[in-house]
Amino acid sequence: MSSVHAEIRLGAAESAFAQIVWDRAPISSGELVKICKQELNWARSTTYTVLHRLCDKGLFRVDKGMVYTLLTREEFKMQQSETFVQDTFQGSLPAFIAAFTAGKKLNQKEAEEIRQLIDACVEEDPLPAGQSGSASGGGTK
Repeated sequence: MSSVHAEIRLGAAESAFAQIVWDRAPISSGELVKICKQELNWARSTTYTVLHRLCDKGLFRVDKGMVYTLLTREEFKMQQSETFVQDTFQGSLPAFIAAFTAGKKLNQKEAEEIRQLIDACVEEDPLPAGQSGSASGGGTK
């Protein structure tokens, strides 16, 4: 299977189910049925129907009665976020942040957390500003 996943959309029930699997994987399908009965009040058939649907979407896989994740919760959130920013803001993260913060103020802690996230993601320039790639350092005449 490719590491590039097609867009995966989950309904409310599928999302609740996925959270259960992510919290416990790997997990036996029998144990998953029991947990879904307790937490979601689902019949065995409902659990298996949703499990197979999410396996078909590339989120999980079943092997010898064990359920494994193919996409972690973090990878799924990243994919969902990228899709949302692409579809809604034409891929512009600054446009997303401007819309998200419009009409509200960030507290100091939130602002610092965002600065740290941005700093951690900034690509370093290979050369300091103002320097050319020439090894001799000579310019043109």
